[in-house]
Amino acid sequence: MKSFLTFFFSFACLVVLQAQDPNLANQYFANGEYEKAADLYQQIFERDARNDYYFGRYVECMLNLERYDDCEKTLKKQIKKDQQNTQLYVYYGSLFDRQGKTDEAKKQYQTAIDKMAPDYMAVTRLASLFTNNSKFDFAIAAYERGSSLLKDPNRFAFNLGELYRRQGNNEKMVEYYLNALDGNPGQMQTIQVLLARNMDPADFPVLQSQLYTRIQTNNNPDFVELLAWSFIQLKDFKSALRQYKALDKRLGEVGQRVYKLAESAADSKDYSTAIDGYEYIINEKGPNNIFFFNAKREVMECRRKKITEGYDYSQSDLQILEAEYESFLNQYGNGKQTAEIVLSLADLEAYYLKNLDKAVALLDVLSKAPGLDRDLLARVKINLADFYLMEGERWESTLLYSQVDKDFREEQLGQEARFKNAKLAYYMGDFQWAQAQFDVLKASTSKLISNDALDLSVFIMDNLNLDTTADAIFLYAGAELLVFQNRFDEAFQKLDTLRKEFPEHMLQDDILYLEAQIEEKKRDWAKAAVLYQEVAEKYPEDIRADNALYALAQLYETRLNDKEKAKGLIRKNIYGLLRKCIRSGCPKTVSNATRR
Repeated sequence: MKSFLTFFFSFACLVVLQAQDPNLANQYFANGEYEKAADLYQQIFERDARNDYYFGRYVECMLNLERYDDCEKTLKKQIKKDQQNTQLYVYYGSLFDRQGKTDEAKKQYQTAIDKMAPDYMAVTRLASLFTNNSKFDFAIAAYERGSSLLKDPNRFAFNLGELYRRQGNNEKMVEYYLNALDGNPGQMQTIQVLLARNMDPADFPVLQSQLYTRIQTNNNPDFVELLAWSFIQLKDFKSALRQYKALDKRLGEVGQRVYKLAESAADSKDYSTAIDGYEYIINEKGPNNIFFFNAKREVMECRRKKITEGYDYSQSDLQILEAEYESFLNQYGNGKQTAEIVLSLADLEAYYLKNLDKAVALLDVLSKAPGLDRDLLARVKINLADFYLMEGERWESTLLYSQVDKDFREEQLGQEARFKNAKLAYYMGDFQWAQAQFDVLKASTSKLISNDALDLSVFIMDNLNLDTTADAIFLYAGAELLVFQNRFDEAFQKLDTLRKEFPEHMLQDDILYLEAQIEEKKRDWAKAAVLYQEVAEKYPEDIRADNALYALAQLYETRLNDKEKAKGLIRKNIYGLLRKCIRSGCPKTVSNATRR
């Protein structure tokens, strides 16, 4: 019994020590104590000659200790025992590499590849060993031979694509990623992410060229999908739509891809392509299609935005658009389902066709439609109040704003209505009441409303404190109302009157700034830029100068195609804001800095 316990205790201790050896060896290796690590690794692989990992660690220790002769003897001994173990030849090649014997190293690496078994795991292990040693060319050769041995050209295509990516060879990377996609469509999203991350816009023609070549001889729809995706990355929605239309027809789909692309194009203000996409669904898919009704609605909305946002349209363009809206509403009615269309048509009538009576009538009918949710009804009331304000019906307007304010007291729609009510008072010359409301709205949860309220509060305070009368600011507020109504010529006339009657008034920078905004609304970018520049140069110490610099930078970046000048203006704007903030601590300056 005693001898049995002694044997059992000795065996248990041996097991514990053997379990501890790898951890201790790894710790020595991590600390750079290669002598100690080598002794332990040698003990481990001598106990288990099949464990290539610890043998590889032993070889690495020997190389770090520059014990090249001992390392070579050990390697030759192991190779003699197991000539088909390809990893041993890689270790042998590493020995030659460490000694600067490049040709001998390459021979060993090639031997490893030549001896590779026709087995997926064997190929992967060898290629991974080459990759971990940064021997990418040999890793590529291993995968290529593995594909040949397994008689599957796409088996390792993704791995090859990754290796070429690491080498910076975009052309080969794309080739093998496409091979991988051809073999496994489930990799589409992964490949899109990798391409987007590793390719600049200038590199995309490489991808597109290869896709065009493949599409001519390969019916894989994933290539068409990826080609369309590549155009979307470049914001070339027109080319993407051409591919999606072809794919939709080939696969007999319901138009989902085309509809989503049209939405993306509309969001990017490419209204022509969006219209083309929606019309494809309307004309090709017919009224029974699930996207038909939405496409009919969105195509009209895109036509409206294309016309009205450009401010470059004729009365005939507006009337054609109006007729299309009316035709749609005659077919589907004025109610809950068509509410967004009614709102858009009412805007068209009020702001562009100058038919306020019709705009009011449309929204009046809609407001009485059954089933409208409370948010939509509130939006109808706010827009209707805007139209009444444009007609000069102040009391009707303020009544509607007040109703929404009351019903949505703590919600953003209520804050919007409260702000518009305060601005109505500002337009009409009730500046003190308006300022009190703006002061409250400075705490709005909407950053836009909060900033605008702060701006108007400070603007009123600055101009009322200097004057015994409010004549000048009254004229200016009236001009702003005309701009709100898109009555630009009348606004210019009122501003001219203000400039002539109050030539010394501090509103001169505001007059110029508002004129620049009008020109920008008219899409006359050059005139707007000149006026913004004039504001910044003539009134550098005023807040409008900061606003003008920022607006000018936006113009150069998005409209006048001079990004470097835009960057310079932004830097100048930020410097000016910080300088004023440090010098005066003015809350308006802080507000402008926050807005930026």
